[in-house]
Amino acid sequence: MNVCSFAGSLLLLLFISRIMDGSVASTDEMLPPTIQKLMKGYNKYLRPFFGNGPVTVGMSLDIASIDTISEINMDYTATIFLRQRWTDERLCFDGNKSLSLDGRLVELLWVPDTFIVDSKKSFLHDITVENRLIRIFPNGTVLYALRITTTVACSMDLTKYPMDRQTCTLQLESWGYNVKDVVFHWTRGNQSVSGLDNLQLAQYTLEDHYTSESEAVYETGNYPKLIFHFKLKRSILYFILETYVPSIALVVLSWVSFWISQSSVPARICIGVTTVLTMTTLMMGARTSLPNANCFIKAIDVYLGICFSFIFGALIEYAVAHFCTLHQPNAANAYMDQLRDHDYPSNTFMSHCNDQYGLEMQEREDEMNGIVSSIRSNALRARKREEILSRVGDASSPTTSNSKEEISSSQPQTRCTTCMSKTWQVVRCLNCCNIENPHYIDNYSRLTFPLSFIFINLLYWTYYLYF
Repeated sequence: MNVCSFAGSLLLLLFISRIMDGSVASTDEMLPPTIQKLMKGYNKYLRPFFGNGPVTVGMSLDIASIDTISEINMDYTATIFLRQRWTDERLCFDGNKSLSLDGRLVELLWVPDTFIVDSKKSFLHDITVENRLIRIFPNGTVLYALRITTTVACSMDLTKYPMDRQTCTLQLESWGYNVKDVVFHWTRGNQSVSGLDNLQLAQYTLEDHYTSESEAVYETGNYPKLIFHFKLKRSILYFILETYVPSIALVVLSWVSFWISQSSVPARICIGVTTVLTMTTLMMGARTSLPNANCFIKAIDVYLGICFSFIFGALIEYAVAHFCTLHQPNAANAYMDQLRDHDYPSNTFMSHCNDQYGLEMQEREDEMNGIVSSIRSNALRARKREEILSRVGDASSPTTSNSKEEISSSQPQTRCTTCMSKTWQVVRCLNCCNIENPHYIDNYSRLTFPLSFIFINLLYWTYYLYF
């Protein structure tokens, strides 16, 4: 059984080899005589001018479209027509017309091993057939064109997003042939890249583009390299309508509470909390089209943070103003208004208010008078002790010993007096910071909040647009 199976496999291999030889022979027979003459003795595994110097390959690009530019993945997707020209002395023939061949005959010729350096994913279009072009000229020049769609990495600096400018590149290199075997060059310099004038991008405008030539240095040697640079400027109009205008509107809406009475607690709290939550939602929505893990703060983050601070500050302003209203003596008017709402009789209402207000004022005066009297008494005692010590300074030694005892006993009292005086100074400073009428806080906020917001906006737009 083993011998039979081995013989069967051998016969099958011989049959397949005969079929392949017949197909090759039939392919050669189908070629025109000129092509058969050119292909006779042609070895596609050897480059042109093998052993006689490098082969020069000229390249040009036609940008058909740039479909997407992704900030999340840091890449862009483009469809390009890549055209390569080189001279192969083995393909020279007599005549004055070029030969256009089927793209499938490229398998019979030597072609450069060009690849896109930063490509993440690429494919060659094959509808309805593989989009390849082969054209041979009488002097042996070969034109090889491809239609490729590729996704290329592009390192982006988003610190000024959405007022940023990005520079992306398309790099072409030889995979296996170094600079001693193959030399790359742009056929027409900066004019080698076309199709950009009619290019329409969603969020960007093309500012400039240029080409350059260099060498890629690797451990295995130096390889030819061509680079196409293009600069993009982001269109900010979309972000102004989508993010900046709503955020400014929310900040202005938070200032409406400054014109609402401080006694309207639900109305002012509702405005403050609503604007804070809406601003938080807007900040989260602005981050959906950006990388989640980035180590830099973008311009839009700075602006949204400024707007959030003003909105949150308006909410805190009302909390401070309401707190001062409840803990100031001048809040008696507000207290009287609250009592009127409960429909007290007029005489009862006035007497109740006067009693309540009188008790509060009497307690405050007693407290302050006690502090002042204690400080004054301590100060008088300290002065008397200093006079006694100065008089006794010229007395005899026993008297001097007694005075020392008095001095030692008076030192703790002097320290206590000093602490009390410092405390009184702090209390006076705090009293100077108090606002006599808490309703003035809203009046100040109506002016300071808009002016501060306008000033910060001037700094923000000046810095990110001109620096």
